[in-house]
Amino acid sequence: MRIKSLVGGLALMFLASPVFADLDPWTDYEVSDAVWNVTTVKVDANMGDAYLEGIKQTWAASNEVAKELGQIEEYSIFRSDLPQSGYFNLLLIVKFANTSDLAPNRERDEAFLEAVGKEKADASTEYAQKNYPAMRKITGEYQMREITLK
Repeated sequence: MRIKSLVGGLALMFLASPVFADLDPWTDYEVSDAVWNVTTVKVDANMGDAYLEGIKQTWAASNEVAKELGQIEEYSIFRSDLPQSGYFNLLLIVKFANTSDLAPNRERDEAFLEAVGKEKADASTEYAQKNYPAMRKITGEYQMREITLK
């Protein structure tokens, strides 16, 4: 009988919890100005290292230039230890200081192209278009902000 009372009490607590679960932004939690662009990628079997080699020359190299120019704060690559599980096995993440850094900006684009060089940018695009479709599928893209609970 005591177990039934305990289970019943827990059930009521869980059912009632949504009433108390609403938090207020800025009062109960902060939302970061920074925004992360997260791309989920499903890299084909046995193509993980080949894909990493390619994005080292293309995606990472471009992000390194953008970071040096102050256009992004940081970038990261995460790979699953279990490459055949789920809808993705690789994350490509870029952190921007704020949303305005994602908006079109001619001066920023021209500064980036000048720093990379048109020839290298074109070669990177050509490599990606030629090789990546045979190695991977992009499964999603997300814009995320950090939530800090108070």
